[in-house]
Amino acid sequence: MDWNSAKKSFKSYLQLERSLSVNSIDAYIHDIDKLTQYFDANNQKTSPIAVTSKDIKDFLVWINELGMTASSQSRILSGIKAFYKFLNLEDIISIDPAALVEAPKIGRKLPDTLSIEEINTLIDAIDLSKPEGARNKAMMETLYACGLRVSELINLKISNLQLNIDFLKVTGKGDKERYVPIGPQAKKMIDIYRNEIRNHLTIKKGQEDYLFLNRRGSKLSRVMVFNIIKALVIKAGIHKTISPHTFRHSFATHLVEGGADLRAVQEMLGHESITTTEIYTHLDRSYLRETIVEFHPRNKRKRGEN
Repeated sequence: MDWNSAKKSFKSYLQLERSLSVNSIDAYIHDIDKLTQYFDANNQKTSPIAVTSKDIKDFLVWINELGMTASSQSRILSGIKAFYKFLNLEDIISIDPAALVEAPKIGRKLPDTLSIEEINTLIDAIDLSKPEGARNKAMMETLYACGLRVSELINLKISNLQLNIDFLKVTGKGDKERYVPIGPQAKKMIDIYRNEIRNHLTIKKGQEDYLFLNRRGSKLSRVMVFNIIKALVIKAGIHKTISPHTFRHSFATHLVEGGADLRAVQEMLGHESITTTEIYTHLDRSYLRETIVEFHPRNKRKRGEN
């Protein structure tokens, strides 16, 4: 039995025997879709009846790495459990691989995530009347638009901006390069910063290609980015422990929770495969761009204005 056949049978069971609503049925099917995305991402040609408990546990690790909350992980696992309980009831499988897999503990300490409203409040708190305001807003927009690490942000170079095609070339861990789509708000603020602020700086020799500079014309430090965010959080009245990584975690969480393809999110984050030391796949760049346009909250908010 292949995945399509199994999902079709499961859907009929939910409709006819459990009389669930269309939305509830769709939610169950989406849970199974996420599991198949995991297998596709790791090049595992696995049929529904060949899935093991270890596969499901590895899948939970994978979605946790992408920033999905414990409650969402539990909800997805519940859907997978229902799917395999159905296959077991129908005698399609003799052993239920999901039966003994435990849901992640909801109460465990997870990294703070900013809500979409908090992201908007924090960015709106930036004082654009100050010279550093445009730079700081461009940085915050870029962190959240692209899910960058702080090291990737401060090392971002003008020569790697490909804004005409809505992409950045980013150098991540191990000097591995990847292309990340960028939304209109971040693009707009980068252009404003470059054209109205940065071009008036006296730039130190050797620093000319770095995008974000301090008032002395040198590349920003990690500590300075942390301090900028800390001051903004206080000004915005947000009572959470926030760091540059919070923007990256929020980027992934909001995309995944909004329904984005997990493989696309993993590609944009520059995560390595759970099972190999190489990047697991290279999705078509137009697909990554479409994912950002459709699922990123800042793009949804401003889409009608562009």
